[in-house]
Amino acid sequence: MAKIDAFFKLMTEQGASDLHLVAGQPPALRIRGEMERVKYKVLENDELRAMLYEIAPEHKVKEFEETGDVDFGYDVLGIARYRSNFFMQKNGVAAVFRQIPEQIMTAEQLGLPEVVSKLASLPRGLVLVTGPTGSGKSTTLASIIDVANRNRKDHIITIEDPIEFVHQSKGCIINHREIGLHTNSFSAALRGALREDPDIILVGEMRDLETISLAIEAASTGHLVFSTLHTSSAAKTVDRMIEVFPADQQNQIRSTLSDGIRAIIAQVLFKRVDKIGRCPALEILIATPAVRNLVREGKTHQIASMIQTGKKYGMQLLDDAIMELLNNGWISADEAYAKSNDKGKFRPFLKNPPSDFTEA
Repeated sequence: MAKIDAFFKLMTEQGASDLHLVAGQPPALRIRGEMERVKYKVLENDELRAMLYEIAPEHKVKEFEETGDVDFGYDVLGIARYRSNFFMQKNGVAAVFRQIPEQIMTAEQLGLPEVVSKLASLPRGLVLVTGPTGSGKSTTLASIIDVANRNRKDHIITIEDPIEFVHQSKGCIINHREIGLHTNSFSAALRGALREDPDIILVGEMRDLETISLAIEAASTGHLVFSTLHTSSAAKTVDRMIEVFPADQQNQIRSTLSDGIRAIIAQVLFKRVDKIGRCPALEILIATPAVRNLVREGKTHQIASMIQTGKKYGMQLLDDAIMELLNNGWISADEAYAKSNDKGKFRPFLKNPPSDFTEA
């Protein structure tokens, strides 16, 4: 048993999502979204480096020493899997570990609307789950892939950096590929995937123009593609995807994207105030013919109103989802206000409304 495994055991006992180990500081856990110090001594640089190197593959240690940061997955048998990141900082080495549960939670357990699970049955197209870091994008995607795995008889390829949720093949054959270990890049893996007879492709993150271009191409050529972006709304997601392309290509990409897009889920996580745990608020855009027409014509500013009128398709605005959580008594008014798009809707719920300079 590695020395660091005791911290992972503590994470599970405390219900923490992340472990932070930093040279020159005591360890810390992120519990229900907030950082809490562990009652432990200050970590010395050499001690922490030895602890981290004990669990890192040799080629990852070499990469870390050459570049100053590295990602990889680490398993603790019987506890969980961890997405690990080592990086250098002013006082020496540091590391952050995100816990990835062994058991994949269902959409019902996660509190996701029924329409999210239905995305697993799409024959083709592009489905994006977006939101800030730590908003549960990977967990939502894992639940959708699990539905497909249980109900379809297809070939699923996941491309991640590093591999997070590990799916056991059920109705589907599933192949997990890790950047740096099984392939050089997202774009190289995507290019290869098109020759590997996939039905469903999960791209952990669309980081660059080439990856976005290949994902759109794959979705337009008969594959069902799932991926993530760090955007805060459905409309901003469409804009972000188009804006990475040179101006002279944007009209063509709008047309191709409008044909391929099937759904966008923009997600935010909240700390529950009625019980221990967290819950998501989702903005859901389903690509109806009218929505695809807006994408094609570059009228993304009209997407919000299209979502409002598309409730029968399962669409909802993020602020409406947040308001429902607030009215249920699940989340605090302060957090609802902080994470909403239209602050004005939530100001009346605040005991002491702030004078927010960002609204000026």
